[in-house]
Amino acid sequence: MKLSVKDLAIRYGSHVALQGVNLEIREHEIFGIVGPSNSGKTSFLRALNRMDEFVPSMHVAGDVVFNGRDVREWRNVYALRRRIGVVFPLPVGLPLSVYDNVALAPRLAGTKNKAELDVIVERCLQRAALWDEVKDRLDSLGSLLSGGQQQRLTIARALSQDPELLLLDEFSIAVDPVTTMRIEEALKELRKELTIVLVTNLVQQARRLADRTAFFLMGELVELDDTDALFEGAHDQRTRDYLEGRFG
Repeated sequence: MKLSVKDLAIRYGSHVALQGVNLEIREHEIFGIVGPSNSGKTSFLRALNRMDEFVPSMHVAGDVVFNGRDVREWRNVYALRRRIGVVFPLPVGLPLSVYDNVALAPRLAGTKNKAELDVIVERCLQRAALWDEVKDRLDSLGSLLSGGQQQRLTIARALSQDPELLLLDEFSIAVDPVTTMRIEEALKELRKELTIVLVTNLVQQARRLADRTAFFLMGELVELDDTDALFEGAHDQRTRDYLEGRFG
């Protein structure tokens, strides 16, 4: 298993966001998470690479084991976050060129050779399905790209650290259907190289992409199964109601 979660509970002050979550994420799978707003999906992602440390009111209990090692045991949290990358719902382009957005992390890690950086930048932009659109304007500000391109630039920037696990939090919520399709095709290719956890409010996106899907509701992991099995025959009525659009 790439990642194992046992008895995970998350609260913000006295508010319980998640409780009693147990699941495992396999190597080289796209693991989908669906559920309405305020179900605990984003909180779950935050706990996986200790982003809770940015939120003073957030308290995490339980075990999150990545590659056989509890994430709380990592002394160097930055090294952990290089292994577990994250892309948030809205793209946050650094005030740098397209090239420098992607090259920043490798430079900070000690890569100074221009030829090596060129290879890294091209490879990451290729993997994010953006290279063909920006290869002639790598010196332009990343913030001048379209919303969909900025989203893919953010993915390329996350990939520049060679993560083993990539967390995507409603990554396509602000982009058009054509761009969403391009990103989805890129994710299918990335699955060959790494593991992906995909939080999405678009249930059909989970059905298209995810190998397995979990349904979260009101801080509870209600159901988890192979995606086709979940969509075609969920056991819990709440899951069926959500997937069929009766609430959400």
